[in-house]
Amino acid sequence: MNPAWSVVFLTTLIGAGQGLVLALFAAELAGYGADDAARGFLVQGAAVAVVLAAAGLAASFFHLGRPERAWRSAAMWRTSWLSREVIALPAFIAATAAWAAALLWAPDIAVLIGLVAALAALALYLCTAMVYASLRFLQEWASPLTVANFALLGLASGATLASALAAAGAPSLRRGLVTAALVLTTLGAVSRALSLWRNARLVPRSTLQSAIGIRHPRIRQIAQGFTGGSFNTREFFHGASPGRLRGVKWFFLAVAFALPLALLALALPAPAFVVQFGGLLAERWFFLAQARHPQNLYYQAVS
Repeated sequence: MNPAWSVVFLTTLIGAGQGLVLALFAAELAGYGADDAARGFLVQGAAVAVVLAAAGLAASFFHLGRPERAWRSAAMWRTSWLSREVIALPAFIAATAAWAAALLWAPDIAVLIGLVAALAALALYLCTAMVYASLRFLQEWASPLTVANFALLGLASGATLASALAAAGAPSLRRGLVTAALVLTTLGAVSRALSLWRNARLVPRSTLQSAIGIRHPRIRQIAQGFTGGSFNTREFFHGASPGRLRGVKWFFLAVAFALPLALLALALPAPAFVVQFGGLLAERWFFLAQARHPQNLYYQAVS
């Protein structure tokens, strides 16, 4: 597939925002937030999460051919995971903003509102991941590991960001959040490694014969059928060489997992988040590029 950078930024930005909210809400459940200073830190963190999610939402508009019709994407919520994501993202932003407001002006019900925001974050992880995991004809995506990876990588980046914010504004939370970031980054690395191992061993279900509907045992493409490019050749080919794909894979494994783990172990959460987020952008690009659309069997001779 041809990765769209708008989708890359959408999924990584909102994933970090969701993880940040879940990390901060876990701190509130653990008893943090009993005084004004602590609640102020949680409010600031919630504001950062809203900004990240809103930035992701803004990025998604660059992937639309007719942005003014974006509201129609929510119409098929009964059957479409994309429509559900379109609904869940604004709901998450609204719930997180409401949690921040409750922390400021209605602390007695802040935990209840925070629970709603946390559930909205989890629902959004599911909706976003299922946009890809539900596509059975794309074998690289059609796996429970896709859901696990979206959730774990978002939780890891959110916990790393939370630990970086705590280092500046809530020192008592720093150690616990750094530990959580270490654990979640490790789990994300294991889950992503499993998905890479699985995808490397996939046997394509489609053949050239099934791709074009002709059962003849010997088929050879000698012409594209038109003189220029097409939607098919632009949208479903990333144009990267196998060597570049391998390079991106090893880059994100090092930068999204190994290096952040080392920085977190050295109690350097702020650099760890910056490095990790860059690695996750590369990881998401690779995730999108690795999927082999069956139509490419037909166009492979001119790709």
